[in-house]
Amino acid sequence: MKISIIGYGKMAKAVANGLKKGHVDFEVVGRDEEKLKKFAEEFNCDYTTLDNFDSDYKILFLAIKPYALREVAKNFEKEANIVISILAGIPLKELKKHIKAKYYLRAMPNIAAKYQASMSVVTGDKEIKDIGLRIFGKIGEVVWVDSDDEVDMATAIIGSGPAFLALIAEAISDGGVYIGLKRELSERLTRGLFKSFAALKEDFATIKNEVMSPKGTTAEGIRSLEEDGVRGEVMKGIIKTYEKSKKI
Repeated sequence: MKISIIGYGKMAKAVANGLKKGHVDFEVVGRDEEKLKKFAEEFNCDYTTLDNFDSDYKILFLAIKPYALREVAKNFEKEANIVISILAGIPLKELKKHIKAKYYLRAMPNIAAKYQASMSVVTGDKEIKDIGLRIFGKIGEVVWVDSDDEVDMATAIIGSGPAFLALIAEAISDGGVYIGLKRELSERLTRGLFKSFAALKEDFATIKNEVMSPKGTTAEGIRSLEEDGVRGEVMKGIIKTYEKSKKI
């Protein structure tokens, strides 16, 4: 199975790095030959320009900007075998309007794919569900969902989430520096915090309650965060991200 990655941006590179580590054969396809050469050299893969690409019975992995879909799709004259899209906000019915293929999958991984640590969701034609789960399983954890709308909702968490968590992590680290920790140590402790939190299996409320003892230091911190409306603002960020995805 060879995958044709359409695009050479950050997400294309993240996915390519994960696929390479997962021993999946792939090539990169795009317009700019210089960028294609650099990509091919970095990942030791083949490359093809869009003008010379034959989509006949290929597995197309779309990793381009959503607005570029119509223009790029003009190069796919023959019917592909499978189209896999990670384009935010572009539903399956829209893909089918522009690209001919036997089967379609829509997915959303995140930038941690380059470390094979992505959290991904996939939906589409159930006949190739196993293929979708196998491909995205090479770059981390993957969950099958039942609709386009669930992909859009999940995108607000797993796609945009790393940026939200980076903002929170930076704030935690800055707080450590403010109270006297050296920057390097504060950042190391914050990274360790996120790693240890990910290992916890309890539900989120239980974790909070286990740490938050009566009249304790954590209780004081939680009170301050709640007074400042941090919980509501984070929820609002997820909601706004989802609503934006429906307008693309």
